[in-house]
Amino acid sequence: MPLLMLGSGVKKHIVKISGKDKVRRFLESLGFVEGAEVSIVSEMAGNVIVNIKESRVALDRDLARCIIV
Repeated sequence: MPLLMLGSGVKKHIVKISGKDKVRRFLESLGFVEGAEVSIVSEMAGNVIVNIKESRVALDRDLARCIIV
């Protein structure tokens, strides 16, 4: 399921990163790689703040859709 469907505070592992090559490389540079544990801290207007590798990252709706958990 896409990251956007994950409930706040629920921890899941990333299964796949989809999208164009440029988008996948950008997300990988932020730490979004297969097998990494991710959780949503908060959501506002479709945008999310995510905990990944002990960091918080803000993602817009389009980028969050590319992350499959």
